Amino acid sequence: MRKLHLLPKITLCLLALLSALSSQAAPALDGLWKGPLKVPGGQWEVIFRVVTLTGGKYFATLDVPMQKVSRMSVDVTLHGDTIMFSAEEAASQFVGRISADGKQVEGTWQQPGLKAPMTLQYTVPPTTTGTKVRLTPPYREEEVAFSNIPVNLRMAGMLSVPPGKGPFPAVVLVSDAGAQDRDATVGDYRPMGALADFLTRRGIAVLRVDDRGVGQSTGTAASATTTELVTDVQAALNFLRTRPEVDLAHLGVIGHGEGGNVALLTATQPLPPAFVVTLAAHGLPGRDIVVQQQANTLRSLGTEPAQIEAASKRQQAMLDIIQQTTDNTQAQAIVANMLRQNNEAIDQATAQASAAELTSARYRQFLSFNPAEKLAGVSCPVLLLHGTADTYAAADANMTPLAKGLRGNKNVETKKLPGVNHLFQADPAEWPIVAGQPRETFSPQAQEMIRAWIIAQSKKQ
Repeated sequence: MRKLHLLPKITLCLLALLSALSSQAAPALDGLWKGPLKVPGGQWEVIFRVVTLTGGKYFATLDVPMQKVSRMSVDVTLHGDTIMFSAEEAASQFVGRISADGKQVEGTWQQPGLKAPMTLQYTVPPTTTGTKVRLTPPYREEEVAFSNIPVNLRMAGMLSVPPGKGPFPAVVLVSDAGAQDRDATVGDYRPMGALADFLTRRGIAVLRVDDRGVGQSTGTAASATTTELVTDVQAALNFLRTRPEVDLAHLGVIGHGEGGNVALLTATQPLPPAFVVTLAAHGLPGRDIVVQQQANTLRSLGTEPAQIEAASKRQQAMLDIIQQTTDNTQAQAIVANMLRQNNEAIDQATAQASAAELTSARYRQFLSFNPAEKLAGVSCPVLLLHGTADTYAAADANMTPLAKGLRGNKNVETKKLPGVNHLFQADPAEWPIVAGQPRETFSPQAQEMIRAWIIAQSKKQ
C-alpha cells in the first residue's frame, strides 16, 4: 500500500515544476482543489494541493485517499485560464478551465485505461493556528554567508550552535533534488529545519543552506548536476572549518535523496567529511529509478498489468531517445512529439516545455548517473538510512547496491525504518494532532538514530 510520499522537485525524473506559460496575470491557485473522479465500480476523491513558489512557479501534490496515494508530486502548467496538473509518476493528468470566479475547474482526468470528466472545487488552505509563532530556541542561531569560489557562487544559510563552550560535532545538511530553501520546506513540513533543531538541542552544530538560486544564494539549481553540487558542500565544509565552535575532527554531512549521493561523492574528494549520513539516497542509476517509479505507482492505482507494461514501453522508448540522440534540438522535437502522441490532451507549448526539461543536461546526467560507481573511494564512516514506505527510492532496491559499493569500508551501517517514507516522515498514524489536524513530522526514530550514531562517531577518536 502506498504511504505518504513526495518526490523531490526536479526529482530526477519527469517532475520538474514548469514555469507558467502565460504572460497574463495568473489566477490565485494556493489551496486545495478537490473533486470526485468516477471510476468503474465507484468514485475516488481527488485532491490537489497547490503552493506558490518564488518566481511564480508552483509546488503541487496529489492525494487519492481511496488508493492510498498521498503527497505525490505534480507538475503545474498554467496557460491563461487553462490549467494542467500532471503526475508523471502515475502517468496521469488533469486538464481543465478555471471558472471566472477562480473557484472551480472543469476538465478531464486521463490515465492509462481511464479518461473521465472531473470538476474540482477550490478550498482555502487549512488554517495552521500557531504555526507561525516560534519560540526562541535554547541555542544560538546565526545567519551566515560564504563563497563557492570555483564556480563564483554566494551561498547563504543558518548556522545553529548548541549552548556551552564547545567545540561541538557539526554537520552540513544537503537537501534533495530541486531548488529548496534551507529548511527544505514543503507546505507546512520543514524536514531540514526539524532535523537541525533536534540535533542542535542535543549538542550537534548544524549548517543548513539555501540551494542555488533560493533566498540569498546565487546561481541556478535547475542546471546543476549531482556531481557539480559537490563543490557547494565542499564550500560549506570549509566555512565550518573556520568556526571555533566546530570540532574539526568530527565534521560530517547529512544528505537527503540526491543530497545523500552528493554527500557520498564529497567523501571521495580531497578534504572529505569525517562521516556521512544518507537519508533515502539513490543506489540505482537514474533511468532504473524512473522506470520502476512509474510502474510501482500505476500498480498502486489499480492499473491493469497490460496497461502498466504498455506505459513502461512508451517511457523506455522516450528515455532511449533522450539518452541516444546527441543533437539536442532534434531530441527535443522527438520527445515533444512523443509526449503529444502519448497524451492528446497536451498542447504544443506544454509538450515543448516538458521536452526541454527532459533533454536538459541535468536530466541527461541523472539518467546515466550510477550512484555506486565511485563508492570504493569513500573511507569515512557511513550511515545509510531508508524508509520501508519509500516508493521512490525503495529501501531494498537502493540500499543493497550502496552497501555493495561500500563493502571495502569497514565502518558502514545500514538501517531500514518501518513506515517511514521518502520525506522521512513517520507513519501518519504516529503524527501528533495539532489544532485538531494531524501534523506531518520527521520520524522521531530516524532523528534519534542519526543523533546517537553521530555522537558515537565523535567518541571513537
